[in-house]
Amino acid sequence: MTGGDQAAPLRPTGSAQRATFLELFFDLVFVFALTRISFRAFEDLSLEPGGTSGWSPVTGGVKTLLLLLALWTIWQGVAWTTSRYDPHHGWLQLVVIIALFGSMVMGVAIPRAFTSAGLTFAVAYVVTQVFRPGLLLVALRSHEYRRLKLRMLLTYCATGVLWLVGAFLPPTARGVCWALALLAEYLAVRFGWPVPGLGRSTASRWDVAGEHLAERYQQFFLVALGETILVSGLAYSTGPFDPARTGAFAVALVTSVLLWRIYVQRAGQILADAVVRSRHPSETGRSAADTHLVMVVGLVGTAIGYELTIEHPLAAPEAAWVVLVVGGPVLFLLGRARFEYEVFGRVSPSRWIAAAALVLLFPLLLHVAPLVSATVAAVVLGMVAAADAHRARGHPPEPAAPPL
Repeated sequence: MTGGDQAAPLRPTGSAQRATFLELFFDLVFVFALTRISFRAFEDLSLEPGGTSGWSPVTGGVKTLLLLLALWTIWQGVAWTTSRYDPHHGWLQLVVIIALFGSMVMGVAIPRAFTSAGLTFAVAYVVTQVFRPGLLLVALRSHEYRRLKLRMLLTYCATGVLWLVGAFLPPTARGVCWALALLAEYLAVRFGWPVPGLGRSTASRWDVAGEHLAERYQQFFLVALGETILVSGLAYSTGPFDPARTGAFAVALVTSVLLWRIYVQRAGQILADAVVRSRHPSETGRSAADTHLVMVVGLVGTAIGYELTIEHPLAAPEAAWVVLVVGGPVLFLLGRARFEYEVFGRVSPSRWIAAAALVLLFPLLLHVAPLVSATVAAVVLGMVAAADAHRARGHPPEPAAPPL
């Protein structure tokens, strides 16, 4: 570890803003964790036609989403920390290593988080969240940011009680308890970590390495996109290579390429410029966090839809299957539309038109094979990518113009 002799782990002025190898190593854990999210979703939805009934797909989906949000909270907390402080400093590296171990344990526990592994998941989450501000509280010594870390530490200690208590409750009550804990943490972030007697802070006052933060969001998007390819490859490799399954696998690969293309088309390439040019970089970075969460949830839903399609390409569809096959791309497009607004201050019509088209087609897709639904989603995404290419052809690259 380096930088242990510094008074505080602050980012040096003018320091390089690229992600460190340790941060990229940390990201690899989330490839595994996201595959566990997909595995859990299959248990909730059932792989057999006719296996989903009543509210079980809804309640199961909500629980899986709750676990995904917990993972995202860990990753985002580390990303913001390494964007505000020197990631080469010994204390910061220790923060990342603890988060790496905690995320790995959470990933292992995800499939049974609402049964036998609830306490394991909760303890890993609480330890990771408490140690981050706790270690920085020590490292910052007398720096003014120390007060913020104290408020964060007290907040995570309070919500940690909900996480730990929830681990001993029945599944439904556990979900409610954990959801309340996540909600409290989300509100604490939004309102500047308010603590009675200690005040609160505003995001506009936070110093943040905008290029580094933007790069971290881009990297997490690639992690989620890589998970879609991994899930589809694993699903295809475990069964017979018949024409229907092969077609479903091909559609999954094409869809992943289209998702990548739509994301990077200009806005995805210059997110760092948008954050740097923003009048309030921290506000833009926080908004980009919400946007990328929506897109990542869309990618995870799409990956689950891939596997369902590959396993049952010509079967009679379940409504929950169609929701994932079509809803995943819809969520991605909605998030991508907001992302475009954050970078350019406007939205291309192709985004919301394509999302609306998929929603309108949903009733019809309930009566066709999953392979047909996946193909329709791929065609719609292909039209968005073609519209992007047509709009950009013959014109100079559009500069970032963030509205914030």
